[in-house]
Amino acid sequence: MVKSISNEGILSERDTPVLVITLRQSEKRNTLSLEKLVALSAEIESFANDTTLRVLVIKAEGPVFSAGHDLHEINNGTSNDHIKLFDQCAKTMEQIRATPKPIIASVNGLATAAGCQLVATCDIGIASSDSQFATPGVNIGLFCTMPGVALSRAIPQKKALDMMLTGEPINAEEAKSLGLISRVVPKNNLKDETLSLAHKIANSSPAVISMGKKAFYKQIELNIESAYDFAKDQMVKHLEHPDAKEGISAFINKRRPTWIE
Repeated sequence: MVKSISNEGILSERDTPVLVITLRQSEKRNTLSLEKLVALSAEIESFANDTTLRVLVIKAEGPVFSAGHDLHEINNGTSNDHIKLFDQCAKTMEQIRATPKPIIASVNGLATAAGCQLVATCDIGIASSDSQFATPGVNIGLFCTMPGVALSRAIPQKKALDMMLTGEPINAEEAKSLGLISRVVPKNNLKDETLSLAHKIANSSPAVISMGKKAFYKQIELNIESAYDFAKDQMVKHLEHPDAKEGISAFINKRRPTWIE
């Protein structure tokens, strides 16, 4: 892999066509400071614009995936500082959803508050069996309202409120059963399973993946009648794409498809 390290402790590794970003400030529990969120946003933008990259993995070093925002930064900040922090957090999270390429959270350990929000925002989540997830802001007088935006769209509302009202963590198996993550693997297998998943997705047509991700997030915000109206139009549109024609022809003729990009 080709590696590069940002000033904010983010390690980027290119295993083309997969980019792996590692949060590597375990001594700070991989907190999402303003500077860290800005750096992460820049990495995501660079990934989105790089035509050689198709899938992004976000992971972390140490026993904590991310403890959320830096409470020392918050405690020492002004109201304007807080506005900048949460504006950037919202920008980064929405950027993950809007990026036309899949983004996978690979979690080992504890993901809390904005760290849990980051996992919930990613398109797919894979976690080691000893991982835990929590939104414990209520315990320190800071309700996890922003993490709740992503959490309530990933798991049932009553369970999301349960987590936010009690601050109690859930384990990886429960997180999977609720839909917060999609896969649970042994800790020793997490790296290999994550890369295997990323490369499997990267083998598909990038154009089809991009159209599909955009359409998925649009239709889930619609009522079911509107969602079907939108989806049927998208299916017709997608069938006109050269990669759809190539994929169908390859399947019928029992050969591997050759995507245009």
